[in-house]
Amino acid sequence: MIDHIGIRVRDYPRAKAFYTAALAPLGYQVIMELTPEMGLGYIGVGLGIDRKPDFWIGQGETNGAAHIAIVAADRKAVDAFYAAALAAGGTDHGAPGVRAHYHPSYYGAFVLDAEGNNIEAVCHKPA
Repeated sequence: MIDHIGIRVRDYPRAKAFYTAALAPLGYQVIMELTPEMGLGYIGVGLGIDRKPDFWIGQGETNGAAHIAIVAADRKAVDAFYAAALAAGGTDHGAPGVRAHYHPSYYGAFVLDAEGNNIEAVCHKPA
């Protein structure tokens, strides 16, 4: 199951306006916006349904790479994903751990594939 997807766009204001309007008929709305003041090094917006952003748009150079997050049943599965992905030739892009800046129970791990795509496994359950 896919948890969320993120894409990069060069013209963030235009893309935000487009996706906000285009996805509204499907029930999507802006759930969270990441600004420079947050200190995350990322400007973007998360759209979704029922308070869960699952479609992210971020300002940046488009290089064809994608961010794909896949739901893990538990934290052990996140750890296992990370180990298996590295063993299969992936590159570390964020070891397993809590990402409290997203929410207190966000436990994820990130690996880049050979093409530079950011693949993530995430568990939203508390420890």
